[in-house]
Amino acid sequence: MSRLGVAVIGTGKMGADHVRRIDEVTSGAGVTAVVDVDAERAKQIAARVDGCTAYTDPAAAMAAADVDAVLIASPGPAHEAALLAALELDLPVLCEKPLTPDAASALRVLEAERKLGRRRVQVGFMRRYDAEYMRLKSLLETGQLGRPLMLHNRHRNAASPAFFTSSMLISDSVAHETDVTRWLLGHEITAVTVLRPRPTASAPEALQDPQFVVFETDGGAVVDVEIFVNCGFGYQVQAEIVCERGTARVGDGHAMVTNMAGRWGGTIAQDFTDRFADAYDREIQAWVDATRRGEVTGPSVWDGYAAAAVCEAGVRALEEGGRMEVQLVERPTLYG
Repeated sequence: MSRLGVAVIGTGKMGADHVRRIDEVTSGAGVTAVVDVDAERAKQIAARVDGCTAYTDPAAAMAAADVDAVLIASPGPAHEAALLAALELDLPVLCEKPLTPDAASALRVLEAERKLGRRRVQVGFMRRYDAEYMRLKSLLETGQLGRPLMLHNRHRNAASPAFFTSSMLISDSVAHETDVTRWLLGHEITAVTVLRPRPTASAPEALQDPQFVVFETDGGAVVDVEIFVNCGFGYQVQAEIVCERGTARVGDGHAMVTNMAGRWGGTIAQDFTDRFADAYDREIQAWVDATRRGEVTGPSVWDGYAAAAVCEAGVRALEEGGRMEVQLVERPTLYG
């Protein structure tokens, strides 16, 4: 395949960043269409890219002759309709997380892809493309550390958006740790418990922040996640794996340490697009390369469905208290 023509659906912060990335960083692809319900915003984004057309209707963009693939970066509730439309046209898709906001809609997407008989969708769990997480995954696969016993995660944001709710700490933030856990350990998550520390005074009223989430897995590992979205000092994602013969930790952010004016230290990223910029670059390039080869790699619709099911259990645990079991359907052979 020659240059891949990509339609980007959603031109908010994430979508606009992907338009820039494909136009300026990625090789082998170009943005030929952008879609947004805000027509003026779509036109402004399209005007920055040669040969790009603005649309307000995702179906119209996907039907355009110069569109070979679709990148979905719209809000989660809009994903199902866009995914089903793309699958109907047999177009390859990279869908930002969440695949869909709930397990039932994710299953409908899974069934539509299964009927095609081949994978067409990659889910945008970008931490799988982060250099540190990739090294951790490689180390675990060597077996040098022995079997994983525990995984500790910290996920902190300087401040949460005004629209953030307590359940979104699970469904929008801990969704990443859900996928990281499944990917690093090779286990399915079987149960979720959510503990509620005293809320920080920095959190908006009625927002339960922070939360302490505990996963149990079918491989016998125990995983914890500190999710704290109003920590005040920056964006921080860290993980430490504890195994039978050793431990390994990523995310300390010690790429550069300065000594000056009687102080030593470094900087803390303030935003996920800063911390994971390289991961997004690798993710998009890998998707483009695979698509041009006629392949689909990376996180699958099954991974998106499993994350949705775990997050649903997590939200129930948050709202109702106690331990909630995760219910998954039988894994189709399409997904290994």
